[in-house]
Amino acid sequence: MGRGKIVIRRIDNSTNRQVTFSKRRSGLMKKAKELSILCDAEVGLIIFSSTGKLYDFASTSMQSVIERYNKMKEEHYLLMNPNSEIKFWQREAENLRRQLQYLQGYHKQLLGEELAGLSIKDLHNLENQLEMSLKGVRVKKEQVLKEEIKELNSKGNLFRQENMELHKKINLAREKNAELQKKLFSPGRVSEVNRVSHITYGINNEYELDPTINLELSQPRNQKTNAPNAMNLGLQLH
Repeated sequence: MGRGKIVIRRIDNSTNRQVTFSKRRSGLMKKAKELSILCDAEVGLIIFSSTGKLYDFASTSMQSVIERYNKMKEEHYLLMNPNSEIKFWQREAENLRRQLQYLQGYHKQLLGEELAGLSIKDLHNLENQLEMSLKGVRVKKEQVLKEEIKELNSKGNLFRQENMELHKKINLAREKNAELQKKLFSPGRVSEVNRVSHITYGINNEYELDPTINLELSQPRNQKTNAPNAMNLGLQLH
């Protein structure tokens, strides 16, 4: 015989009710788990027993499921009620306005303004906040200074290495210059240089000419010529 149809109503017997609750709760959680795995669905299940005991299941996390549910429900409600959407954004604007006023007042208090009306506790909290802020600024300042000093030290080491390389090149050039001077002024080389200088000096003396030539105009002398009153102009070299 087939199983008879069960009437869906409250079970009066407490023992039978508890047994049925335990069996169906386990089956419901099993089905919820299978649904999330087979269909890649985000499932959240919350069950409270008649005694107030909580049973829950979530495929991800119960908090994310509840947040998603509230968000979707609110969006759906706003779409169905345009007037409610306007009121919602008005409330959001008012909340943002109050937050802005609070932050502006707090900023002035940090600057030492509008301190009237603050209690000793508020002033103490404000002082602690300023000390923490100042400490953070000092830590950041020290960090920046350390980084700059490290960078300067790196540059100094680089310049020092370049300076050492330049000194090595200068010393090498000086050594080469000393070797060239040693070769140039060696005894055999000096005699050869002197001999060449002597030959050059003799050639210059051999072909040296006296550049002084004096030209004088001599007095005219009377000579017997065929033409009368004739005069001879003579040049004498001295």
